[in-house]
Amino acid sequence: MVETLKVAVLGAPKVGKTAIIRQFLYNDFPETYRPTGARDTYRPSVIYNGDMYDVKIMEVPYLAAFPADSSQEWSDLKCRGLRNINAYVLVYDICNPESFEYVTMIQQQILENRTGGASEAPIIVVGNKRDQQKQRFTPRRTLSVLVKKSWKCGYMECSAKYNWHIVLLFKELLSSALAQGCKHHHSCMRLQGALHTTRCSLM
Repeated sequence: MVETLKVAVLGAPKVGKTAIIRQFLYNDFPETYRPTGARDTYRPSVIYNGDMYDVKIMEVPYLAAFPADSSQEWSDLKCRGLRNINAYVLVYDICNPESFEYVTMIQQQILENRTGGASEAPIIVVGNKRDQQKQRFTPRRTLSVLVKKSWKCGYMECSAKYNWHIVLLFKELLSSALAQGCKHHHSCMRLQGALHTTRCSLM
């Protein structure tokens, strides 16, 4: 039986959640902004160290996610698909400080409301829009140190628009998720898109 790995992608509006996922799966950058629906789900397959995994990537909408002081909202959200997540991707816009504040709140909610503590599932914080480096609100190192040392989470930056570090992001994500589950790692992966079933990318 093929094992399923569940990945949740969360973040404020217009940070590039959909763009990151679509670049990874289809090498496609959507020029027109479309708000995330009730919950967009993608289902690629990964061949990892000779074993096949189904990856369920869930893009979680902003408004339904994590209002302040809302443990009940978190519980309701878990019932709609965020239960037993294998990894979290928290996306913010490096030019938008409010989007990082939202990621901060999400990270706190995750740690406070899951049963296994910080080691239960890996969290990777992703700063998108690296192509707009000159407009960033704070130096990269400042946030990297905060996330890695204080939050004990992974940290990366990428550009969905120019497909920079997108494959690296998902490679690190899936490797962390499998390693957390005591799976084999240090090997190559092949991705097959859920919609374009004839497309296959070597990671």
